[in-house]
Amino acid sequence: MNPPTFDDVLAARDRIAAHLRPTPLYRWPDLCELAGAEVWVKHENHQPVGAFKVRGGVNLVSQLSEDERRHGLITASTGNHGQSIAFAAKVFGVRATICVPVGANPLKVSAIAALGAEIVTEGRDFDEAREHCEDLARKHGYRYVHSGDEPRLIAGVATETLEILEEQPETDVVIVPVGGGSGAAGACIAARGMGGSARVIGVQSEAAPAAYRAWKRRNLEANEMRTVAEGLATRVPFELPQRIMWDLLEEFVLVSEDEILTATRLMIEGTRNLVEPAGAAPLAAALRLRDRLAGQRVALVCSGGNISRDQLRAVLA
Repeated sequence: MNPPTFDDVLAARDRIAAHLRPTPLYRWPDLCELAGAEVWVKHENHQPVGAFKVRGGVNLVSQLSEDERRHGLITASTGNHGQSIAFAAKVFGVRATICVPVGANPLKVSAIAALGAEIVTEGRDFDEAREHCEDLARKHGYRYVHSGDEPRLIAGVATETLEILEEQPETDVVIVPVGGGSGAAGACIAARGMGGSARVIGVQSEAAPAAYRAWKRRNLEANEMRTVAEGLATRVPFELPQRIMWDLLEEFVLVSEDEILTATRLMIEGTRNLVEPAGAAPLAAALRLRDRLAGQRVALVCSGGNISRDQLRAVLA
């Protein structure tokens, strides 16, 4: 499986242009003061499913073969990836089944169902849902969509960083939340392809450090997973995003659950947008790296805004 190229990212932008608008990139003074840097937020929470992954879904589904369309799609998700595939499947008239774990964010599950996809609930966490999904794909002949090991997904989500660097070419740092790593991997490919000096930093929760440890140790071992931020909640690292990040990712940091929840509140207050915990993780990283980022132009990828009522109450308590 070969990683996508920068040309693939440019082609993905053309494919998704008919279905998705570029998202806003706003400078927020309150966040600048907090971080001691020039802070811009890439508002992927403004996507039609409230999260960045829809870029990858549209890019992938638009390229399915007739045989794949006929058999239908299946994937596993804690929410945002599932919405992405369900949205793209509806756009292109393809049947989709989404496997979610027990206790998945009800807001996201409801949104998936509203887009017309079939919901299958199985497993204690994402990885158990994924294993069940893979069994169903083999049994029924569905086109299985892995949430990370898909070059077309990575090329699609890379377009968010392409938009950042085209609008603000003097950006010094792009901070991206990491669950499986497709967003960070795509950001790395786009940043290198643009030929500037922008560095990409990944951030993950200390309570779900699988991707971080895989990046540090150059292996794909499973790890514990206890984070409240379902967008960061992977127990098993993904091979293709890791290979890309091993080569291109500048830095990877871990932040605590308390830092993520605090950053979520600060993002909501500072941007007047709903932000889910995974989408606030880049701010948590920027605050942790405050001294090193002082005076630099920093882009935070707000990966999603699909926060549940219970999460919002916990953040604001």
